[in-house]
This record gives sequence, structure tokens and C-alpha cells, in this order.
Amino acid sequence: MTGDGDSAVARPTRHVVVMGVSGSGKTTVASGIATATGLTFAEADDFHPAANVALMRAGVPLDDAHRWPWLRDLAAWMADRAAEGTSTVLACSALKRAYRDVLRQGPPRLDFVLLHGPAEVIRERMTRRTGHYMPASLLDSQLATLELPEPDEHVLTLDVSLPPEELVAAAVRALNLAGRKGPLLSDSV
Repeated sequence: MTGDGDSAVARPTRHVVVMGVSGSGKTTVASGIATATGLTFAEADDFHPAANVALMRAGVPLDDAHRWPWLRDLAAWMADRAAEGTSTVLACSALKRAYRDVLRQGPPRLDFVLLHGPAEVIRERMTRRTGHYMPASLLDSQLATLELPEPDEHVLTLDVSLPPEELVAAAVRALNLAGRKGPLLSDSV
């Protein structure tokens, strides 16, 4: 509500998927974007059914049959939030173009941020983290599955070697999310 008697005009929602292989920092960067902007954060891994989690915990890569229902659920979650007027940021691997295309069927506008860089950096991060069901042994299968975005996909690619706070700031700036809410509000012009 504007407070001047005009009827409220709904602000278009924004939806961002921070993507990359396991260990690239998707969750850290996506949650950082949420903190800086007020977008609602979700971790795509939380949408996996127990059977998928059990396979990954056992070191078995998921195949497309396991992924399609999960991807459709993620797209529906974002579409539902858009219908409510809520903007979102999702940490999701989205390794193949076909997966990204399914996600694009959700909200009316979807931006992608790819965290990409040297396998050695990612592998080292994976070996340090605790409590995550994705073992470092699956990194090679994820790298083999990764289809780098084509130019027509308009995906923002950031170097995974940068510190998380720099990645968050770069994504917020490049996607013009500054000024929505949070600590980066003062950086907006």
C-alpha cells in the first residue's frame, strides 16, 4: 500500500537458483543472498525423497528418473511462492540444461547463478564438511554430468574460488537485487 490512497500494485517477484556441483558453495551463497535481500531461502536437497537421499548417502549417483519428480516439485514450490507474492532463492545443483528448463517452468522469472571453478577447490571443501550426505567420491560424477550453460540461458557464472561474501555481493549486484532488504541496501543507488 502506498499510503496515498492508490491501490497497492504487486511488486513482481524475483526467483534465483544458485547452482553448481556439490561442494561449490550453493547453500552458503544462496543463504547469503537471502540474508542480504530478504528473498525466501530453500535448500533443494531438503525436497529429495528419502530414497534419493539413501542412494546418495551410499555413494550412488542419482539418475534422471530420480531427479524429474524432484525438479518438478522445486518448480512448483517456486511457482507457489510467486503466486503468493514471495521472492525466493534456491540452492540447487541444476547440472543439466534439461533440469534448468524444468525449473524455468515454475515462476514467471528465474535467474541462475553458477558457482564454477577448479575441481581441486571443490573437492577440498567437500572433504572438510561434516554431516552432509553427499560424499566427495561423487564429485567426479557431478562434474561429468554438469552441462555448462549455453549463452542463450543468460546464467551468471561466478568463480567458486572467491570468498562467499564476495560471491554473494557479486550475485546481488549483477542480478540487481540490491535495495530489496538487508545489509546491502546501503550499497544500492
